[in-house]
Amino acid sequence: MPSVIVGRTGPFTGQSVVLGSEPLSFGRKSDNGVVIVSPSASRLHAEIVTEDPGFVLYDRDSRNGTFVNDQRVTRHVLRPNDCVRIGDETFLYEAQDCMETVMDLSLMAVPRASTTDPGTLRVTITGGGPVGLAFALALDEMLPGRTAVTLYDGRWTRKGSTVVWKDETQGNFRRQQVVTVQSRQYLALSEEVLGALFDDDAAYSEMWPVGPDSVDGRPPRNIRIAHIEDRLLDLANRRPAIRLVPERFDVTEQRDRLAQEHVLVVCEGGRSRTREHYADRFGAADASIYSLDGEHLQDVVLGLRVKSRLPDPMSVLLTVSQNRFLLNSLRGEGFLNMRLTREEAKNVIGIDPVRHVFEECIAARPCLMSRQEEDNEFRCPTHGTLFLPALLRGSPLWKEIRQGLNLFGVAEEDLSAITSFRLDMVQRPRFTAQLHRPTATTPGTYGFLLGDAANAIHFWPGRGLNSGLASATSLARSLSRAWQGKPLRDADFIRHEAAMSMLQYRHKSRAWNAMVTTDDQGITRAIRDIIARGAGAGADAADGSDLEVLLDRMAEIRDRLGSRLPGLPSDEELRAHLTAIAPATLRTLRESGAWDTLIVGGEEADIDLFYQSDSPVFVPRPSDPRTLQPQV
Repeated sequence: MPSVIVGRTGPFTGQSVVLGSEPLSFGRKSDNGVVIVSPSASRLHAEIVTEDPGFVLYDRDSRNGTFVNDQRVTRHVLRPNDCVRIGDETFLYEAQDCMETVMDLSLMAVPRASTTDPGTLRVTITGGGPVGLAFALALDEMLPGRTAVTLYDGRWTRKGSTVVWKDETQGNFRRQQVVTVQSRQYLALSEEVLGALFDDDAAYSEMWPVGPDSVDGRPPRNIRIAHIEDRLLDLANRRPAIRLVPERFDVTEQRDRLAQEHVLVVCEGGRSRTREHYADRFGAADASIYSLDGEHLQDVVLGLRVKSRLPDPMSVLLTVSQNRFLLNSLRGEGFLNMRLTREEAKNVIGIDPVRHVFEECIAARPCLMSRQEEDNEFRCPTHGTLFLPALLRGSPLWKEIRQGLNLFGVAEEDLSAITSFRLDMVQRPRFTAQLHRPTATTPGTYGFLLGDAANAIHFWPGRGLNSGLASATSLARSLSRAWQGKPLRDADFIRHEAAMSMLQYRHKSRAWNAMVTTDDQGITRAIRDIIARGAGAGADAADGSDLEVLLDRMAEIRDRLGSRLPGLPSDEELRAHLTAIAPATLRTLRESGAWDTLIVGGEEADIDLFYQSDSPVFVPRPSDPRTLQPQV
């Protein structure tokens, strides 16, 4: 086995580089083999080269010096367990031939702390949403009888011998959003899972037309996320290899147990505490490439739980023809998502009716405010606050909410709840990290980010779920290939890391194009700011031209979708429907532009490409989505 350099402290912690005949350079420049982020490191700080004595470390005239075992060196022949310090980061030199031999002998001589069969892959999963459950089920199917999976989620409770979701009386308000699952993802699920999700035609609908990602002509399916959670949890309850723990995972309390696990899979979502605990292993997220004019772009979206009276084809056409409102529903019932301007986002607050103080629970947590029968107001059941814009019925935000309801044929009494979420895109450097190295008494633990813990939520409902299901399938495949009862290695997950990078690129490039648009002069602007400009048109929006522009735009979209989505409305039906919308809102819809369906609705990442053979996989450096040329 070759020798390696392993990160001990700093962003490279737990990562390793195999030493070979080519020099390995260290420094702040991006073209170094190991990039040092410490400001006390030089651009080219040090280098390891191969010479007759073995591997030799050279200081390359660095400003602050290179240290081995706390002694400053200019040239040093590396020996096993040498600790190298460059800037504020440290690395360990390991001669793998020696290490592997000692480790194998130790494992034979020292009793293991766990009595589990050494051929069993021990896995802990944090977060029991659709992604965590789908991964647990897939891994158990791919390694039957060879896994022991422990899955944590604080939103569960025990009912008799089974684990179920808590209800509202227990403080858990189930997600009722409708998500769109692409056929590429649902056809990759096992027959048992497919049967559980889609055995009842009433559980899903095929609202959106067949597109580039529709495998074998199978359309995407709209389905409630709570239905997915219920069915997957029911299946997991029946699997002896899956232990369900109705508790929130605490990485500090579980430290000792984790050291005896082979795998930790983090599926807690975008605000994962476990991921942040291991931030030095997974690396810091980069927001700069999703910035415009030096500002990190973040959209705030208001989610309105509604029941629309419009047929699905009309809802689809209204949705894709503008960027202000998006309806995703199951036979009319679902969430109407409203993209907010900067000023509107400031008004998404609640008010405590007792203390008469403002609370940001709906914007900061976020919470779901449900309509109350006794006073017809929207109340947060956790904090007792009321949605302030609904109290001020004449407020600009409430007026725009009502216009969105009118656009999609929703009576005001059919608006039953309000929530919000933030689209916050970042680029993650890695999704796989070695958390603990193998010792005589521990197997070595690898950590993985899946779902929203790896990729931010997308404005289009279901994009996060599609990405999460693909990532779960990829990791299950990699582990099923790699597991031989021996310590796992970085090389075992090259294909998974490549698949994750591709998913990140595809979903983030799509998200970028859902947040910005470029005009005919080549100027890129945030869509929320363009909406704000349209919303401020006021009296200038009453000349009737906006309606005509929207009708022309919808006619073009209808011509494009007509062969794939029957029943689209005629010009007369659209005109009759849109004349009820306020002129200022029509101007906003016109200014927002149509969805760029060639990018937003284009082909999904196909992870099967990485698992069709044992050929080498090249992992490219992720590109900046702002440099992409628009598709035509």
